[in-house]
Amino acid sequence: MHMTDTPEWLAPSLDYVSRWLEYQMRVLEQPGCTIAVTYRGKLKLEHAIGFADQGLSIPLTPRHRFRVASHSKSFTAAGLMRLREQGRVTLEDRTGQYVSGLHPKIASATIAQLLSHTAGIFRDGMDANYWVDRAPFPDEAELDRDLALPPAIEAGLRLKYSNHGFALAGRVIEAVTGESWVDWIGREIVAKAGLTETTPDAPLPDGAPFARGHSSRTLLGRRLVVPGDQSTNAFAPATGFVATAGDLAKFFAQLSPEAETSILTAASRREMTRAQWRDPHATLETSYGLGMISGTLDGWEWFGHGGGFLGYITRTVVVPKQHLAISVLTNAVDGSAHPWLDGALRIMKAFATGGAPSAHLADWAGRWWSVWAAVDLVPIGQKVFVALPGLLDPLAKTAEIEVNGTDEGRIAEAGAFGSYGEPVRLIRNDAGKVSTVRLGAGTLVPEDVLAAELQARYDLQRPETATPINGSERG
Repeated sequence: MHMTDTPEWLAPSLDYVSRWLEYQMRVLEQPGCTIAVTYRGKLKLEHAIGFADQGLSIPLTPRHRFRVASHSKSFTAAGLMRLREQGRVTLEDRTGQYVSGLHPKIASATIAQLLSHTAGIFRDGMDANYWVDRAPFPDEAELDRDLALPPAIEAGLRLKYSNHGFALAGRVIEAVTGESWVDWIGREIVAKAGLTETTPDAPLPDGAPFARGHSSRTLLGRRLVVPGDQSTNAFAPATGFVATAGDLAKFFAQLSPEAETSILTAASRREMTRAQWRDPHATLETSYGLGMISGTLDGWEWFGHGGGFLGYITRTVVVPKQHLAISVLTNAVDGSAHPWLDGALRIMKAFATGGAPSAHLADWAGRWWSVWAAVDLVPIGQKVFVALPGLLDPLAKTAEIEVNGTDEGRIAEAGAFGSYGEPVRLIRNDAGKVSTVRLGAGTLVPEDVLAAELQARYDLQRPETATPINGSERG
């Protein structure tokens, strides 16, 4: 394969990722989700599911922008790395060289410590009500007041996330450039990266499609629409950005050390994305670099960032060795962007390992139903996997079908409680189309067939005089 060719497994893997996400959205009743995937910086998938505004039933499209919150930190870090390349700052410079009025211990923190969350600065100040929409985001005067206070811990002790630290990093950019952070970052990072659907903060340009946020259903039994269009004021360098999944995937792809074109040198990208400070409390191995989180998923090393803004959960990841970038954006406070992105990666890895599905397995692909659950037949390479789309990892502990005839196969891999070794058969209708799947002793049918069967069997009104199931009578 030529270096610039797209691997044959990628398109079928993305097709299944899209179908799996559609089912996840249906099961979890999320308002909206968009996903974008690039390969070698080129967009290979943009897919939107659900609503940009559930209250008004506005369909979501890939052009809708989301609040992407802490993705902003990667943009701010890239800005300072660009200034470093120009010789205007060093990572060892003290913040007090550029910003006055800081507490002496904060003034002595280095730019590298701000970007790696090791300056010891408190996370959100003394009053974080702006995160729950009970107050506006702090302005410059309020930020100055907070940064005159002592840090929570000494610098350099440990990884300690700080939105105030990145707000201060934005102030450093303003001091060095003599411009507002919004103007400089918009021109020197956003525009030069070729992003056309990204702004450093609200408000958006007139007419730009915008996905509204949503509350969870837990409190009221229904979701409320969260406007999500407030300015983040002095905290824009930490959390202001508004973007599409496509723009985020393209931007983060440029920050890969493997990228062929980028706004930064390869040396700067390696410094940003390498694991510098480990999080010992994370359930999965996770580290932080300079404005960038990194980790490993099933042997694939990744870097990227996530974001949480009232009404939105978002995440973007790059797998450098596979030349992939994936962005998943959701517009609800309980959005599943993190596990969905992990699930998408696992699906892609399964296809990368097994290869593109063989052409003779085309009739074995599809979604089938039993009263228990939906089941996906997913051809990968020469095998057919029995996937469960209701799982966050649909191919986990799945059965494998070995096809030994046009419509015949056997379960060649399965757990001890499955139907290992038993036959599988495709049953066709008079038109020659597959209408039923016999999987071991079970029968799988299309969704509409099962829905009609269950309604006919169970959707009946019981007479008031019917005997209760436990046989008792009420007086």
